[in-house]
Amino acid sequence: RPRFGGGVQIGLIMNTLKTIKNAIVCFVLLPRFLVAAVMFWLLDFLCIRKRVFFRMKEQEGDAIDPPLCISDSNRLFSLESLKAVWHGHKLDFLKAAHLGQVAPNTEVVQLEDQRRSRILDYAQDKRPLILNFGSYIADSLVVYIEEAHPSDGWMSTDAPYQIPKHRCLEDRLNAAQLMHLEVPGCLVVVDSMENSSNAAYGAYFDRLYILQEGKIVYQGGRGPEGYRISELRDWLNRYRDGLERSSNQVIHV
Repeated sequence: RPRFGGGVQIGLIMNTLKTIKNAIVCFVLLPRFLVAAVMFWLLDFLCIRKRVFFRMKEQEGDAIDPPLCISDSNRLFSLESLKAVWHGHKLDFLKAAHLGQVAPNTEVVQLEDQRRSRILDYAQDKRPLILNFGSYIADSLVVYIEEAHPSDGWMSTDAPYQIPKHRCLEDRLNAAQLMHLEVPGCLVVVDSMENSSNAAYGAYFDRLYILQEGKIVYQGGRGPEGYRISELRDWLNRYRDGLERSSNQVIHV
């Protein structure tokens, strides 16, 4: 009678565990995904969309935070949008990055010479390192990830550029050059085609982090609604004030 080898048995166990894990993820994420789907369907009615965004503008806090803007021509409820929302929820749920824990040292590709490096290679001593996924802010490491609104997917007419899904690293590097033009002086790297940084940090659609001494000391919310530059600024102000109190001198972060 044929017998399974040890490698085959281990493979079967791993596949079973993976199936169970995916089932648990679906069970946990399904309620919030359905809520998001219903919200998208409702927001496709322009009368509801205008009322909701009018109230959101009234409740906007700090002017430094980018406003959430969606033109009337953009359809929210579609197969591509639902796939993108599910992808974002899943990445956020399975991310390895958590506040107060060790920062994932994932691989990125430098824009200039296409040399591969690691996230923590850009950290300097005890200075905070700002990670900005998908967008940009001064004095930070900008990590360009997969497109949230590709021209051949959940397209947005509000986007300044129409960029298709990245099929290879060269596509991603070329698209990142457009971002680099918008942020002269900022260091821009791109995520690997395995999307390791995006997955580890749950960065889809965009997200802000601060790393210090290899740990995550600030974790922003998922963009676009959770992308709060004001929170980042407040953290840096508190950090600078702490340095001033301890050393009695002004240190610019």
